[in-house]
Amino acid sequence: MSSIRIFKHHVRVPYLLLGIFELCLFVLATYLGTYSRFGTFDPIHSEPNTPLIFRAILLGTVFIISMIAMGLYQARLREGFTGMLIRAAISFIFGSIILSLCFFLFPSLLIGRGVFILTVLFTFISIGVTRFFFTRLVDENILKRQVLVLGAGHRANNIAQRLRRRTDRRGFNIVGYMHIADEEDIVNPDYILNSTQSLVEFANAHNIDEIVVAVDDRRRNFPINDLLDCKLSGIDVVDVLTFFERETGKIELDLLHPSWIIFSDGFGQSNLRVYSERAFDIFASLTLLAFAWPFIAITVVAIWLEEGFKAPLMYKQKRVGLNGKTFNVLKFRSMRIDAEKKGKPQWAQQNDPRVTRVGKFIRKYRIDELPQIFNVLRGDMGFVGPRPERPEFVHQLSDKIPYYNERHRIKPGIAGWAQLCYPYGASDKDALHKLQYDLYYVKNHSLFLDILILIQTVEVILFGKGAR
Repeated sequence: MSSIRIFKHHVRVPYLLLGIFELCLFVLATYLGTYSRFGTFDPIHSEPNTPLIFRAILLGTVFIISMIAMGLYQARLREGFTGMLIRAAISFIFGSIILSLCFFLFPSLLIGRGVFILTVLFTFISIGVTRFFFTRLVDENILKRQVLVLGAGHRANNIAQRLRRRTDRRGFNIVGYMHIADEEDIVNPDYILNSTQSLVEFANAHNIDEIVVAVDDRRRNFPINDLLDCKLSGIDVVDVLTFFERETGKIELDLLHPSWIIFSDGFGQSNLRVYSERAFDIFASLTLLAFAWPFIAITVVAIWLEEGFKAPLMYKQKRVGLNGKTFNVLKFRSMRIDAEKKGKPQWAQQNDPRVTRVGKFIRKYRIDELPQIFNVLRGDMGFVGPRPERPEFVHQLSDKIPYYNERHRIKPGIAGWAQLCYPYGASDKDALHKLQYDLYYVKNHSLFLDILILIQTVEVILFGKGAR
């Protein structure tokens, strides 16, 4: 099993197991640090403390969340071992800051300085060793699902072309592409399989775990009985679109058809979801405001210093929200006052000359979007959701891109799945790619996914990914 669904979101099993294992490492390291410092696993303190096991779990949980925020549980992390260690070190620094705050607010959770330093040292070394072996084992075929693609035409070629990198195929190995009678073969001939065996015999002979159905025309020579035999023999059978959704975290538009949307699980709304989402939005917005107000104040001063006290601090702009209704989004002004002096809306570009010096900085670290907290509190936006676009662009993109308006089925957000997975969009082509991630979120959105997105957004802000 390469992935499981947790509240509808696909989570890769190897990285889930890695997280659980590393959580155990943190707990074990806490006990080793305590024993190294005091010579016992149950040191006597002058004041009663929470049992060590609970403090160890808290420490491990905080550090694991910090590591998630630094992207250390992403299958497509393409940095080398040194890059991984740097990210781990940064996550340990953030985790230490958060734990220091916890210890200050709740003294009974305190882990002594000596024990804490030893614990961090033991764990950092252990995680370095674990990651060294994990990155090698996770790419071994013996640990991967063996996948057979049924079809060798255009739909099958999408898999061959879009999942070419080794990091794109972590968790599965494509055994080959099975030729279908009367279908034109597009896939590289070296990977096309022709067999006299039945599909189930071939699958059993090659230890196939999963068959991906990528037939161009299911109305002609579709092997329904063979697939039924495979399914009843314990071999998973999935549609190519579902396969892409699971492996890439997006919905491929050129493979999408309305019947898949109708019959797939997802794209649902419920009163419980609506009310829990609103409670989460209010809580997250007030929490962010409590921590972000110094940055808001500094940004105000910086804009005044650069452009004078009469310069406007913020601007309002029409954006499209839930069910296509427009609202005024709030942002710190990061461009010159005459940025659109001709009155024609323009995409933001790389190294846009209209951006001020302060604007360049606050856009890179997403500080310009902090006033949107008030949009969330007012109910125009959610804390997590697709990025709201201007009506002019929405009208233009809706005519060019199929299913574009489906992203308005839920509230737009400050943070989002597309913002995590794709750089800042500044063209029709970018909008198409981002829509594929937005549709994944619309289909699978849940409180769990919202929290996961917020944690991983730390990486985007820290490294300035995707900002223009």
